[in-house]
Amino acid sequence: MTTTSHTLAMIAGGVATPAGFRAAGISAGIKASGKPDLALIVSDRPATAAAVFTTNKAQAAPVLVSREHLAASQGTARAIVTNSGCANACTGEDGLRVARGMAAATADLIGCPAEQVLVASTGVIGVSLSLDKIRTALPRGMAALGADQGAAAAQAIMTTDPFPKEAAICVSIGGRDVRIGGTAKGSGMIEPMMATMLGFLTTDAAVPLPVLQRVLREVVDNTFNAITVDGECSTNDCVMILANGASGVTIDDASYQAFAQALETVCLRLALGIVRGGEGATKLITITVTGAASGSEARTAAKAIANSPLVKTAVHGGDPNWGRLIAVAGRAGVAFDLSRAAVTIGSIELFKDGRPFDEQAPEAAKYLKNDDINIAVDLGSGSASATVWTCDLSAEYVRINAEYRT
Repeated sequence: MTTTSHTLAMIAGGVATPAGFRAAGISAGIKASGKPDLALIVSDRPATAAAVFTTNKAQAAPVLVSREHLAASQGTARAIVTNSGCANACTGEDGLRVARGMAAATADLIGCPAEQVLVASTGVIGVSLSLDKIRTALPRGMAALGADQGAAAAQAIMTTDPFPKEAAICVSIGGRDVRIGGTAKGSGMIEPMMATMLGFLTTDAAVPLPVLQRVLREVVDNTFNAITVDGECSTNDCVMILANGASGVTIDDASYQAFAQALETVCLRLALGIVRGGEGATKLITITVTGAASGSEARTAAKAIANSPLVKTAVHGGDPNWGRLIAVAGRAGVAFDLSRAAVTIGSIELFKDGRPFDEQAPEAAKYLKNDDINIAVDLGSGSASATVWTCDLSAEYVRINAEYRT
């Protein structure tokens, strides 16, 4: 997405940065550590709301309830309430009762219908979530709401994340400023496919519901759906956006591209933060596939490479093993011509047109010591391309997930 008639500028902040939004993050005692585990994002006025959800068929209670509420409210919301430390997934009717209770209790405090509250949860699957703890904590959360508390909300949604993720941008549209803010969490069990990842976005633009739904899906496909840590699609993944119109600017056909570019910039910043903070990760890897027969085939091959344990461990160990990249590209189920294929690590060409350049391996190994790695694979079958972001696979990832419940 490109535009020359509007200016974009990254600014400090997150979900509470756009006008008319407040946020909070507190401890409700869900996490045994006592760390913050309950977040609120509240719009001072009814906002247009859209969301994309996990494609996993084992969907958690908050996903089901938020879907219900978006349908019942016809895409209107006042708040998002989120807990960490418990996914409230695979918890049956009791889980649904808790998710609905979270929304109802929040709505009572705000003074809006329960359907105007969206719910999200993240943490361990199959564990009961205490509604009593949330109900008890919510008044404190409401009292803590502030336009300067976006960072607290970002902290409260974390699980194994090594750092919080926030982003905000200001875009000038028709001579007036529109702000977009966001926060996300996720470190492991990451391949959203909308879609353990949560993303929350706010904007003070007025965006008609069909337009908001369209732009969110397009942007998510290019950002959150283009990342992977471990190829695992969670039961709870969702990305939600609230647009409250407090800026006085309405997004229409003329301003769509400028708004979409700004939203994509925020989402990509958050998505790359998830990958950079992947469980046990030491490197951010950008996989670019070119020479594909179609865009979808390019994305399929890029995802296959990004999810390959052999590729990810080779990068972690600094081994420029181009053969692993060719092998994955060849088994990805897309058009592939070995005689025209190529592999480049950084700017170093290791394989092209059926010929290896192993004399370049030492230089490539030196390059792989960097924290940010670029890998390009040409399939030799067309002109389409795609980019996917991932991270390396380390022994620390195994340790974290071997001990996740214990």
